[in-house]
Amino acid sequence: MSLNLLYLENEIIDQYLYDENPERPWIIGFSGGKDSTMLLQVVWNALTKIDPILLTRRIFVVCNDTLVENPRIVKFIDSTLKKIQKASVKQSLPITVEQTMPKLDDSFWVRLIGLGYPAPNKFYRWCTDRLKINPTTRFITEKISEKGEAIILLGTRSAESSARAESIRKHGIKGQRLRKHLLPNAYVFAPIKDVTTNEVWQYLNQVPPPWGGSHKELVTLYRNANAGDCPLVIDTTTPSCGQSRFGCWVCTVVNKDKSMEGLIENGEEWMEPLSEIRNFLVETRDNPEKYREKRRRNGEIKEDLWGPYKFETRVEILKRIFKAQKEIEDTEGIELITHQEMVLIQYHWFRDCFFKTKVSDIYNKVYKTQLDMSKHDEKFKKEADLLKKSCKKEPGDFDLIQDLLALQKTKTLMIRKRGLQNDIENRLEQFLDESKR
Repeated sequence: MSLNLLYLENEIIDQYLYDENPERPWIIGFSGGKDSTMLLQVVWNALTKIDPILLTRRIFVVCNDTLVENPRIVKFIDSTLKKIQKASVKQSLPITVEQTMPKLDDSFWVRLIGLGYPAPNKFYRWCTDRLKINPTTRFITEKISEKGEAIILLGTRSAESSARAESIRKHGIKGQRLRKHLLPNAYVFAPIKDVTTNEVWQYLNQVPPPWGGSHKELVTLYRNANAGDCPLVIDTTTPSCGQSRFGCWVCTVVNKDKSMEGLIENGEEWMEPLSEIRNFLVETRDNPEKYREKRRRNGEIKEDLWGPYKFETRVEILKRIFKAQKEIEDTEGIELITHQEMVLIQYHWFRDCFFKTKVSDIYNKVYKTQLDMSKHDEKFKKEADLLKKSCKKEPGDFDLIQDLLALQKTKTLMIRKRGLQNDIENRLEQFLDESKR
């Protein structure tokens, strides 16, 4: 192997031990793909060469779950993360596994079905911020507030693309390992930036993971999907997934999801219903006159500008999700949409005065069961009716109060009130700014 592993490990050891600020934690962006796997493995093996008494800096292995990741990849990553956490404890390494995910009200299905957001395209990628950037940024920001600074380790490589090479060159500082990140008091360390793609695969094929097992499943996933991994996204310059990358199975930024198609062609036929839903989302995106309202959520009607999905469209998407979930959950044990999302979707439907069709009605029709959401339904409907009457003369107040209630509902459904006060204050400030215009 031409790769100079000793040099890489020494660079990592030197940065770990002789950093000017020994308190700032390391945050390793882990997607489960080849590059982030090699990064974590090289860091892990370097740590084992340090005297245990000197292993005082905390290292967080952070993996982002958008809640709509490719289910086949989710299974693999979840299994890997469990092995990593278990092995790190057994080997007495200062490594902690953390998974970030979007806020409930920012989840893909709540936004798309509940509020009627159109399926994303390359010009309007509302999903990237909400599903990827914000959850990971919140975690990094928390660690910075605790320790003052943080170092983010990324598996970015110059050989990935000319754009990535230019980005690394542009932001790098000659003679220094670290470069400034967009977040205040955050720095980026990319130990494998000069490693070639062939060297990554040579390394993974020859060096087994220190957390146990082998890389056979990882290699098989790449071979079957003909794909690359989706990077940890922490800024808007990071490209979205799609095409040949493992990413969200609902991704409509590109016309075809080659990785999902590859997996289906290589034996994962159970994913066909997911592919059909994704293709339907593309259709709804490309035919606004059929699937979307002409009036926007703020009441505006402008030529060549479309509003949210029609209620019938939202119902049809939810119906297709339930049908697909019913078809695959017994054999694959996969949940495509959570009960918490269903409750919040119903809340938003009532907020938009959609009373005729309920989420539970659609669910019960597909599953031929009696899911009872009446406790939530009646409460939400009464709130919506009462508020609408009370705010008849001030429609803007109705929207504001509904937004604040939605924030509270989200925290309640997640059984967590942390951060509610800040969210409410931010929404009030936004409302005041809008009122001044």
